Amino acid sequence: MNCLSQTAGTYCTMDKILEEKINQKIMDVLSNISEINTTAQKIYDNNVSIDFKYGIIVGRLYNSFFYQSKRILKRQPTSEEFSDFLEILSRRKNEIFEKL
Repeated sequence: MNCLSQTAGTYCTMDKILEEKINQKIMDVLSNISEINTTAQKIYDNNVSIDFKYGIIVGRLYNSFFYQSKRILKRQPTSEEFSDFLEILSRRKNEIFEKL
């Protein structure tokens, strides 16, 4: 169990290995932002909003979170773990938007 202290409070439900995998996936996505841009442009030509691109990133990260939960924890994530996942996204939102 991993406890993180932050301005919004403390949470202790997400497995440390799972959290590390999610943070690594965020770094992977940010290092390949051109892939996100290409995917978005294929769907919406050149009229692509930053919010849509952020949605693609969130979708990829959610997929990774769910897959890694099943692989590492051998079960589906709990609602508390999902809340922790959302908190990670919230904390790193500005960092993601800066890359878009």
